Amino acid sequence: MKKKYRKTGSMALLLILLWGLLSLTGCKKETDNLEKVKDLAFTVTAEENIPEELLKTLQEKQTDGFKVTYQDNGFMYLCRGYGEQETGGYSIVVESLYETANAIYFDTTLKGPVPGENGGKKESVSYPYIVIKAELVDKPVVFE
Repeated sequence: MKKKYRKTGSMALLLILLWGLLSLTGCKKETDNLEKVKDLAFTVTAEENIPEELLKTLQEKQTDGFKVTYQDNGFMYLCRGYGEQETGGYSIVVESLYETANAIYFDTTLKGPVPGENGGKKESVSYPYIVIKAELVDKPVVFE
């Protein structure tokens, strides 16, 4: 009976060691690769140059804010809206747009109105957003 117990014990020990070895080596997901491959060139798109279908979508989502991507004729449009703001005078800065091995990263910042300027009036509610246009890259977009 003891021999049977020792074999089971040895097998359990072997499994524990194997599990420990696998735990130490770890598995790295492909999506963990955040190293920048290159910056992407882009242009800020004026409202009159936004494709009609996209503009309609942005107008529907403007009060809550949005992160939208859209593809058309070999270009991608990356759109970031910040929802309803109590005043006007806001601007949006593109901090970065770059490609990694697995994704496109798009980072923007909302800048508040300058105190004392006309854009800060209480009655001028606004819905700041930005649409940029870049050559199409077939990778998922991560909004930061």
